[in-house]
Amino acid sequence: MNQLEQSESNHIRQNEIKESAELCWKINTTNPNSEKIPQLLNQLFSGDFGDQSRIQPPLHVLDGKEVQIGKNVSIGFNVTMMSAGKITIEDNVKLAANVQLLTNNHDYYNREILVCKPIVIKNNAWLGAGVTVLPGVTIGENAVVGAGAVVTRDVAANTVVAGIPARKLSEIAHPERIIQG
Repeated sequence: MNQLEQSESNHIRQNEIKESAELCWKINTTNPNSEKIPQLLNQLFSGDFGDQSRIQPPLHVLDGKEVQIGKNVSIGFNVTMMSAGKITIEDNVKLAANVQLLTNNHDYYNREILVCKPIVIKNNAWLGAGVTVLPGVTIGENAVVGAGAVVTRDVAANTVVAGIPARKLSEIAHPERIIQG
């Protein structure tokens, strides 16, 4: 995606980014117990915000139309979603405070070109505080990502990873014991 290109699709994208910024501002400045919050979240995510899911503001989302959030998802405060490449968060996922989901990066040679790859976080995954997930990564079902990790490649299901870059520490021996939700 060339950010300088004057195409209709870029114009539409820029308007969607502006709309997301305004909605995030409204969410971040509204009483978190207000009845307006669920309406604003549904508007930000174009209805792709699952039942029983919750977000603790502040929240920063580049383009809410490119994010799908499943049921019973818990998102801590100050989460950033650079979502130009699409973010899918399945059911029962936990994202702790200060998580960054970064689907876009700049071309090394032309910094006005965004290179976008999707991020997928599978059912019942848990990302600890301060985790950064880079473009093109899938976090497997039941996976745990330790606080502060930088995830540069896919994480297998039922695996615990941590570090910079994130590396496998162990496997979850009995995933059937994990309580959903």
